[in-house]
Amino acid sequence: MALLELKDITAGYDKNVILKDLDFQVEQGELVSLLGSSGCGKTTTLRLIAGFSTPMSGKFIFNGKDYTQVPLNKRNFGFVFQSYALFPHMTVFDNVAFGLKMRKMPAEQIKKEVMEMLETVDLDGFEKRFPREMSGGQRQRVALARALVIKPDLLLLDEPLSNLDAKLRVKMRVEIRRLQQKFGFTAIYVTHDQEECFAISDKVAIMNHGVIEQMDSPSVIYNHPRTEFIAQFVGFENFLDLKPLDSQGLYQTSDGGRIQIDDGGNKSSTRACIRPEDILIVQEGMPAVNLVTGEVMVSTFLGKRNQYNVRTAIGEFEVSTDQESVYKAGDKVTLSLTPNKIILL
Repeated sequence: MALLELKDITAGYDKNVILKDLDFQVEQGELVSLLGSSGCGKTTTLRLIAGFSTPMSGKFIFNGKDYTQVPLNKRNFGFVFQSYALFPHMTVFDNVAFGLKMRKMPAEQIKKEVMEMLETVDLDGFEKRFPREMSGGQRQRVALARALVIKPDLLLLDEPLSNLDAKLRVKMRVEIRRLQQKFGFTAIYVTHDQEECFAISDKVAIMNHGVIEQMDSPSVIYNHPRTEFIAQFVGFENFLDLKPLDSQGLYQTSDGGRIQIDDGGNKSSTRACIRPEDILIVQEGMPAVNLVTGEVMVSTFLGKRNQYNVRTAIGEFEVSTDQESVYKAGDKVTLSLTPNKIILL
């Protein structure tokens, strides 16, 4: 049985419905990310789990118990917010100790727990500092320490790294993953950053207009998107319309041509996608399959690779290649769509 389960949840504010019959499960010890653009419902889902709001309908089950109406202060959940939400007038020690003091833990035990947690997040020796005397990354680690020191049943993280610069975000996401694997806590992580959540998550739930379009491991979502929305979200730029011709993966393109798809047997899909780096520009005489001729419309230098926008009879393709051969606008080229890289939606 899942540790956490949302059953047929409908939620929103006043008459504005944001979540629609949402079903969502998290297993013990998993770090699950809610990923999506602004307004998709991920923060509403987190707030509902936290206890900041209640659903219009449906149930929230946690560890086998109905938590739908359980107040926030009765849920042993830890929180890490985008703004850190540290108390500016308190030292690092007092910030981290706050939750333990609220639980009326003995002073000696509080000191032991806080100092051990500060050492864990690499802030040993910072206990007497105030938040204003620390960098953004250090303050975020204080926020993590404060959330973890109470040994929460569930850790909720709402865009925790969005206020940090790019280099520090990478460092901190590694730190969060390290701590999660060390303590084995269950966590729900909200973000709009695909790279960030794919790097740290056991599973990712991609949301769109209040529903989860796909929930799976990062590698499955990246390599096998189920819908066009998911495919666009994870970097597929090229889409084509197809008509199945047999059960062995042979399809007809919109101009009457034919292409073979390795994973295309026994499927009735009429829409497919392929990433820019999985389209080859082939020279005359080279052995290749799934050939499509076209004309380079735009040539863009991207450092290690070149990007080309190529107009063909079955649509415009974005192609990413190395720099062995360089093409300019107006050049005629032949593309090869790699059979085992074409994904049916």
